[in-house]
Amino acid sequence: MKNDQQLSEGRTRHGVARLLLERGPITAAAVAETLGLSPAAVRRHLDCLVADGEAGMRDAPTIGRRGRGRPAKLWLLTEAGRARFGHAYDDLAIAAIRFVAESAGEDAVREFAERRVAAMVGRHRDEVLGEQGPADRAKALADALTREGYAASTRRVGAGEQLCQHHCPVAHVAAEFPELCEVETAAFAELLGTHVQRLSTIARGDAACTTHVPLGGAEPPGPGAAVPDVRSASSTTVSDVRSASSTNNAPTTTEGTPS
Repeated sequence: MKNDQQLSEGRTRHGVARLLLERGPITAAAVAETLGLSPAAVRRHLDCLVADGEAGMRDAPTIGRRGRGRPAKLWLLTEAGRARFGHAYDDLAIAAIRFVAESAGEDAVREFAERRVAAMVGRHRDEVLGEQGPADRAKALADALTREGYAASTRRVGAGEQLCQHHCPVAHVAAEFPELCEVETAAFAELLGTHVQRLSTIARGDAACTTHVPLGGAEPPGPGAAVPDVRSASSTTVSDVRSASSTNNAPTTTEGTPS
């Protein structure tokens, strides 16, 4: 009986952690409502995740004048908490890409990143391009990314959509090789048919990879259209970006309108 109870507790805690992954930062009340748990049960699981170093909290931003009482708390996973959902073969992947960079140069690393993203885009191109307009395509892209393990979602913010990837299977690798993020962002722009702006990345220590998708603008390509080469998407050299990312570890705003 005790083992059954422990298994049930473990499954529930994993469910709480997954919700923090997919929806975080999120309030404890929202966790309780979404999972059908009591506030006391949610607090117990959150406290255990914090004690294990898998979750943390911060004050919710205030809009307008703050009333009396303490501000609401938002809960989110730490890097250790994200590891519960897998970063398979990170060390091997980093070592392999380092070898490519040292033996064949940065262009070879970018070519690898392009081929990886092209394969993923190819699996979902028709599905995304079958939708009309950037907003619907962003939703279709989020669904596709979720199936690829990115726990993605969209939300309307101001005059655009935000595409949020709450998990990144290659975050540890991308922290050293940011061209993985650069090529992915360029591919999103081509699929959605509009310029997009990457606001934050898990690889830089943010809570999610957030991409702003402006609504309106150029007519997006139709189904069957070729997605152009993304190699010219960024004029910044890989070494410059890698150097900058290694000296800038301060978290940035995860969700919000671009500056």
